[in-house]
Amino acid sequence: MDKIKDDKKYHSARRSKYWEQLQMLAAQPWSLANLFAQDDSRATRFSAQAGALYMDYSKQCIDERVMDALLRLADSCELSARIDALMQGAMVNNSEERAALHTALRLPENAELQVGKQDVVADVHHSLAQVARLSERVRSGTWRGFSGKAITDVVNIGVGGSDLGPLMATAALDEWADTEIGVHFVSNMDGTQLDNLLKHLNPETTLFIISSKSFGTVDTLSNAKTALSWLLATATLRAGTEDSVLRRHFIGISANSEKMSAWGIHPEHQLELWEWVGGRFSLWSAIGLAIAIRVGMNRFRELLSGAHSMDEHFAQAHFTDNLPVLLGLLAVWNSTFLRVNAHTVLPYDGRLGYLPSYLTQLEMESNGKSVTQHGDHIDYDTCPILWGEIGSNAQHAFYQLLHQGTQQVSCDFIACVRRYSGEVQNASLQQQHELSLANCLAQSRVLAFGNAAVTEASNSDAKTVSSADKYKYYRGNQPSTTLLIDELTPHSLGALVALYEHKVYVMASIWDINPFDQWGVEMGKQMAESVHDAMQQETHSQFDTSTDQLLQHIKKLSQ
Repeated sequence: MDKIKDDKKYHSARRSKYWEQLQMLAAQPWSLANLFAQDDSRATRFSAQAGALYMDYSKQCIDERVMDALLRLADSCELSARIDALMQGAMVNNSEERAALHTALRLPENAELQVGKQDVVADVHHSLAQVARLSERVRSGTWRGFSGKAITDVVNIGVGGSDLGPLMATAALDEWADTEIGVHFVSNMDGTQLDNLLKHLNPETTLFIISSKSFGTVDTLSNAKTALSWLLATATLRAGTEDSVLRRHFIGISANSEKMSAWGIHPEHQLELWEWVGGRFSLWSAIGLAIAIRVGMNRFRELLSGAHSMDEHFAQAHFTDNLPVLLGLLAVWNSTFLRVNAHTVLPYDGRLGYLPSYLTQLEMESNGKSVTQHGDHIDYDTCPILWGEIGSNAQHAFYQLLHQGTQQVSCDFIACVRRYSGEVQNASLQQQHELSLANCLAQSRVLAFGNAAVTEASNSDAKTVSSADKYKYYRGNQPSTTLLIDELTPHSLGALVALYEHKVYVMASIWDINPFDQWGVEMGKQMAESVHDAMQQETHSQFDTSTDQLLQHIKKLSQ
């Protein structure tokens, strides 16, 4: 990283040269229909593969000139050095003065990584051994509640990455589950999720995991307090004590052991996080305990192995064949140069239903920044607005905007090639799967080529859109990338998630921003405390007139 700092002036000059070249290229008219018509080998040249992941990015508004300029821009931004710094535990999170070592969470046990005086690999695998120990106690029925009954349900209480990570992975891998123990997730501050869940659970057989890096997040602790009250209400009737309830029904996962102990988490049931684990990068850590309980520790380790395989690909593959680098550079091209400021993730697989929400946090909390790492104001577009949905559902929702709206939107289509090979109703389910794949390919085609896609498919029988039928016009030229996964397994899911983590880092490196802090969420939390205090007081508050008026209305109705 010292070399990066020392070469800042050279870096800026080189960056400006390729930046300006890309700006000129972006100003040219881009037609996907013309690009494909002029080049029969386009799909072959603009595709790449890493393990079980195959990426076709030929439907992006690019040509060889654009890719060459993007790759040169990456070199001028010292991307290789930045990747090395990330992997070796350098202080890449400069605003908080620490490393970002989520890649270390999936290093094999025989790897070596020393950061300062900390043997990172040894600490990580010690924590994983604890995850294995606790998950096996729950899965085997050894763990008992306050009345002596085995645990039947586990509730993960967290928010942000401590919720979205294990929720997404557990849902994606649920067909790999080999236990009847139910795993549930609660994150909502207003108590709706928890209230609805507790109505159907047995307090004698329910275990809660409190996942909070700081163990001070109000959303998480308010839910945990309610859960404790629910348990105590039943335990009192069964002559159980609060100490017994806390010991038998709560596990804590945090970087703050003192706060866990003060809350009442027994030391043997505390799992360690580290300050260098960001919440949205934490599912590989003890935060993944819920995953391990549902699918078993061996499959959780396969998830880690898949992520590690993508780490190695990211660190070693040439940029022209490097999936995270290519995906990140294309995102920069779209957002910063083509001014495509919206991006949607469209998995054509119900198992990946939570992936868009997970990636929304991963990308927008990481790269939603307007100041460089050097403190300079940014005068170019960074992270686009990201959202998504299962593709087949989205077709009946917001695809109308994608096809005929006024905004350009870049898209990621994600699909699994093989599925249902071992099902009893193989033929029927396989047909459904093929129909889903066909829709995935068809939608990306129509988004790229518009009405021309139908015209070409129908040949002479197709009719051009008349002036009276302009409402049926599909303009096309919406850029997209298609990711095909051989088969969804713990290993391939790990690789897929790590791919997007590294995409985020590539984007941040080009934009010269820090993707590992999230100061933008802090002021809202602080203001919420002040507003909550004012809500409890009878005196008139001193905020803006709108907030004061709303508070008075709430107080009036609450009397």
